Amino acid sequence: MIRGIHHPGITTGNLDRLLSFYRDLLGFREISRFGWEAGSEMSAYAGQIIGIADSTARAVLLRAGNAFVEIFEYQSPASTRSDDRSLSQQGFAHLCLDSDDVIADHARLVAAGVVFNAAPRDVGPMRLCFCRDPDGNLVELQQITDAASDMVLRSVRD
Repeated sequence: MIRGIHHPGITTGNLDRLLSFYRDLLGFREISRFGWEAGSEMSAYAGQIIGIADSTARAVLLRAGNAFVEIFEYQSPASTRSDDRSLSQQGFAHLCLDSDDVIADHARLVAAGVVFNAAPRDVGPMRLCFCRDPDGNLVELQQITDAASDMVLRSVRD
């Protein structure tokens, strides 16, 4: 039985740059680091699992609350980005992060140089805004402003 979502995985060309964003700016805690070198036993094992033979990669697992994010940087084969996704395109569109104060988080991130599509806006029972991480992935900051209407909280209570 599926219990829920554990983590999204993000592939980047620069792990340190994304760590600066997710760990240092957004406050995720680093849980573990791992990786492998091409030609190693671990590379062969990883190749069987992920379907990328003879790869070299390093990765970090991050956590905030009950949410995890896994970030991979492949040195071989080199990681490239071939699109500038918008929310209307098929596939995974964005990562939504729960905030207890979107206005404060927005101000803190803007001061650090993060560019947002717009200032936080109230939309029904929530306040939200969108930015992009250093790789161009869309990130939503969302604050539930009416806890009585939050389906997640209701499902946990029931």
